Amino acid sequence: MKNLILLTVGILFSLSASSQILKPVKWSYAFKKTSKTEATLYLKATIDEGWHLYSQNMADGGPVKTSFTFAPSKAYKPVGKTIEPKAITKFEKSFDMNVSYFEKSVMFQQKVKLTGANAIVKGTLEYMVCDDSQCLPPETVDFSISVK
Repeated sequence: MKNLILLTVGILFSLSASSQILKPVKWSYAFKKTSKTEATLYLKATIDEGWHLYSQNMADGGPVKTSFTFAPSKAYKPVGKTIEPKAITKFEKSFDMNVSYFEKSVMFQQKVKLTGANAIVKGTLEYMVCDDSQCLPPETVDFSISVK
């Protein structure tokens, strides 16, 4: 009986050790002050080989598009929409539609009007990634960018 318990624990441990959590996207943040009262935020996604991160600009009914939400603050105000470079667009059978996505890396930019000396821009971003065989559930990430 003791051997059976040890064997079961050993199998469970080896299974949990061999399974890994997929994190094919790493986010990084930066800013550039363009004047005393304006700055551009840079939200960069570095995407593992073989994975696709979906654009903000897609029709409904497909994968979850990337989106950005900025927390209300007296220290800053977003100006316009978050911009992105030109995405790759192609028909994907799994969604039965044209989808727009990025590979390897993408830099999103958001202009902000600064109303305080030291603004901390906070918010969340939501995104979804797929490779040729699977899609991961949408993920929401909190971010904080200190603009000095």
